[in-house]
Amino acid sequence: MLVIFSPVLVPAVIAVFLLVTGFVTSGGLGVAALSVLSWLYKYLTGKRLPGSDQLEQARARIASKARDVKESAQHRSEQAQTS
Repeated sequence: MLVIFSPVLVPAVIAVFLLVTGFVTSGGLGVAALSVLSWLYKYLTGKRLPGSDQLEQARARIASKARDVKESAQHRSEQAQTS
């Protein structure tokens, strides 16, 4: 009996599996998005949260590096103009 119905059951099982997997994935991504938005809102309103110190340190390092690159480019540009 299973052999007779297998051309119908196998695709049906695959379709149900994909459908359930899609709903679980979308729900998980929705929860992740809400938690990120909640963290971001609290961070922007000034509350100290876990990880915010690391974010500030990274931002400061990036700003410092950008300043160094800008100064180096200006220095090279001035050297090229005087040559």
